[in-house]
Amino acid sequence: MEFDPRIFLFVVFGLGLMLAVTLEKWLARFWLSLPIVYVAAGFALYSLPLDLPNINPTYDGFDALALEYVTEFIVIASLMAAGIAIDRPVSWKNWSQIWPLLVFAMPLTIAAVALLGWWIVGLAPASALLLGAALAPTDPVLARSVQVGPPGENKRHDVRFSLTVEAGLNDGLAFPFTYLAIAAVGMTSLGNWTLEWAARDLVWRVAAGIAVGWAVGRAGAWYVFEREADAPMEEIDEASESADQPKYSTSEGLVVLGTLLLAYGLAELAEGYGFLAVFAGAVTARQRENRSRYHKLSHHFIDQIEQIVLVLVLFGFGAMLASGVLASLTWEGALLGLALIFVIRPVAGFISEYPSRLPMLGTLAVAFLGVRGMGSIYYLAYGQNHGNFYNFDQLWAIASFTILVSIVVHGILAGPMILAVEKKGRHIHTGEEEGLESHSPHGTVAPRTEKP
Repeated sequence: MEFDPRIFLFVVFGLGLMLAVTLEKWLARFWLSLPIVYVAAGFALYSLPLDLPNINPTYDGFDALALEYVTEFIVIASLMAAGIAIDRPVSWKNWSQIWPLLVFAMPLTIAAVALLGWWIVGLAPASALLLGAALAPTDPVLARSVQVGPPGENKRHDVRFSLTVEAGLNDGLAFPFTYLAIAAVGMTSLGNWTLEWAARDLVWRVAAGIAVGWAVGRAGAWYVFEREADAPMEEIDEASESADQPKYSTSEGLVVLGTLLLAYGLAELAEGYGFLAVFAGAVTARQRENRSRYHKLSHHFIDQIEQIVLVLVLFGFGAMLASGVLASLTWEGALLGLALIFVIRPVAGFISEYPSRLPMLGTLAVAFLGVRGMGSIYYLAYGQNHGNFYNFDQLWAIASFTILVSIVVHGILAGPMILAVEKKGRHIHTGEEEGLESHSPHGTVAPRTEKP
């Protein structure tokens, strides 16, 4: 029988899905992550003489378009899961540790990567800026091991909280700088186009994305919780047949998925940032009936979708590496990627978090664990599909190398670092072991008293 590469890929993908959960638990015992193994598997398969289709966006525009669409969806799914998992109510005080990571660490990272890309690698200014915008956001997809747990765990963890919310918000906040890079192609000086960028792409699109997300999140929560009463998670016995306890199934996750996809689409139609709308919508919906069992089931549903697409993307990234996406990598480009992971992000993150009351070990963990991944691939593919940039083969090579290093380094070190921080009790802000504001089962604000 003739070998059919397409059918063979179905076999590989099916096997990968079947083994994903078992492998993830087994690898955790050795401080390894699933992305390391699946990227390596994708690379190994595509290195064999099996005549599998190449996946290389540097010379195939269709691959770039496919990467944009696939990574767009997996980032959306990850933002949904991250937003629904956040127990902490939104307030300036409760989220005070997040703002410096967004308004200082991220722009500083973009500027540093762009400067080094222009100065050391020799990229055109617009290309260097696009590279900075693509590599600056931390990733909600590959950072699963350092994010907060499922809804309802009720465990205070400021390190995981910082990394989760940062990844949820900066995946949308990288878009203004991506648009700036696209607008800068062919420009030789500042002018009215920069003012237009600031007004539309920086101010309006951010505000519209957050506003649409909030509105759709509120509407979605009303649709769910006004239709039928719910009960707190800890009061529900799975074996109970009591009629006054509503029975939710994972099919209810369809409502959440539909609501947040609606938020994404409406925000984009309003020329806002859909990623921001999805995260804002998920967080907003979570604030309503914060301790409802519904959120845990919804999170589980979306997490399953995310894992399915993640397996596909990890195999695909390994295939990209085997298909020659690193062919244009120079030592200057590799140095830039290493500098981002080991110098730029840690320094920017440390400076941003230092004024907070997070203990030093926790601050260092937040600063170092800035995982790069699918968001970077999305922004680079988006830039390739919407702008005429020079040296795109170099951009893909640098970004792919950086993501690969991040997958290996953070995949190995994240577990031990988080465990060390937790064992020493350095994962909670000093003096805030008690009294974190939280929603009661009825939506009012009540104190939560927990020990680290």
